[in-house]
Amino acid sequence: MSLAAETRRAAREHPFLVSALRAGVVNYTAAARFLDVGDAEAVATALRRYAEELPDYEPGPRKARITMESGVGPADEAEPLLSVGGTALAAGGGDRTAVLATGDVDSAALRTVLATLAVEDVAVHAAGVGGDALAVVVDRRAGSNALRTVESALESVP
Repeated sequence: MSLAAETRRAAREHPFLVSALRAGVVNYTAAARFLDVGDAEAVATALRRYAEELPDYEPGPRKARITMESGVGPADEAEPLLSVGGTALAAGGGDRTAVLATGDVDSAALRTVLATLAVEDVAVHAAGVGGDALAVVVDRRAGSNALRTVESALESVP
């Protein structure tokens, strides 16, 4: 495998680095040292070339209605807000809060929401997207902060 191919493979193992390359905000030498796949100068050159081939990072707003549902917990019979495998979560007596976004949402929106919540140190207990709905479930006390964070995140989805 060529150094250029090895560099691209190593970069793809770190999605944050590929996003930074797309956005044009990378110190190539520092990134080359981080990847540690060969001579730093040669790897930095390979990263520059790789960045030129990537699509530009073009974030934009998503139109979505955002609401908050308190008292979310496991559900047997209620209509779930979020269901994965055999676990369903619905409003009605639980100790969590769900932030729901309906409209122009998809997996890219969910990825951005989760990354932004992580930066804000908001623990997410469950999350999903399907059709035109996105849901994240957080601790009850984190609900208001999560709502503001989701609103903000949906303003800059790449």
